[in-house]
Amino acid sequence: MTSTVHSPQRSKRQVRWSVAKRVAGLAFVAIVVVLIWRSLSGIDWNEVWGALKSYRFVTLLPAIGLACLSFTLHASFDLLGRRYTGHHLSAWRTMLIAWLAYVFNLNVGAMIGGIGMRLRLYTRSGVSASQVAGVYTIAVVTNWTGYMILAGLMFVWQPPVLPKSWGISPWLLQVIGAGMLVSGAAYLVACATLRQRSIKVRGRRFRLPTFRFAVMQTVLSIVNWVTLGTLINLLLPPQVTVPAALTALLVGAVAGALAHIPAGIGVLESVFVVMLGHVVPESTVVAALICYRALYYLLPMVIATAVYGCMELRGARRDRPDAIGSNP
Repeated sequence: MTSTVHSPQRSKRQVRWSVAKRVAGLAFVAIVVVLIWRSLSGIDWNEVWGALKSYRFVTLLPAIGLACLSFTLHASFDLLGRRYTGHHLSAWRTMLIAWLAYVFNLNVGAMIGGIGMRLRLYTRSGVSASQVAGVYTIAVVTNWTGYMILAGLMFVWQPPVLPKSWGISPWLLQVIGAGMLVSGAAYLVACATLRQRSIKVRGRRFRLPTFRFAVMQTVLSIVNWVTLGTLINLLLPPQVTVPAALTALLVGAVAGALAHIPAGIGVLESVFVVMLGHVVPESTVVAALICYRALYYLLPMVIATAVYGCMELRGARRDRPDAIGSNP
């Protein structure tokens, strides 16, 4: 009787909460778009073009090497997922699928890349949907656990000076950083101490890995984030330090994730301009980010699209009835 009375009220609350989240999300995106416009509207694009033309292959070669290292590190997240779920695919096949999923995730979003691509390629290779979900969960947890601990350390140790219009003072950033450190450490502590080896997240059970496994997740993620920060730093003038570039990347990454803008276009650039524009010319910062996107987003996307197309063609030929040989 009680459940019958309260269920319509609960349903109304859920609808209102859903609408409120959508409105808040749209408002946030609108604010982000305005901030992007304000940050980039004063850029001299002739100077940007001049800065782009100044790059030499000797500068780009180590950046390409770091991009390859980052892709390898990120693909290894799925190797951890392979160990976690116990699926049968070989290491190289797992890393290939992980790389394709990551590249598509960077360029077109998590639904198509992170989730859709993994589901398509893993299940075609005989991995169950529940195992794919486990692999994806481990990849996400790995990425953001390392992020929380690294960003927390950076914000506590050397909080960046943000524009006054953002309303975030250095001490508040230190508080946020401390909270991030606690969140990341809580995962490690839970993996080390909890006897109940599973927790419930949004109605789904997540089996906690071992402490050693969690440490591997954290180390891989931190090394990957530092690699990306170093990559961008190579494309910037020497006045910009690696910690400064890394801090801007960490702030831009979470801003892009919250904005839900494909590839975070404009968001990352705006954050870098705001945080580094007082150190080097804004046009130089934008040129470095365009070069970074070409090396880490566009070029890999072209290659990944070709590789995925070949995999689909091979799969279609293998699945054709006339491709199955008959015994004489």
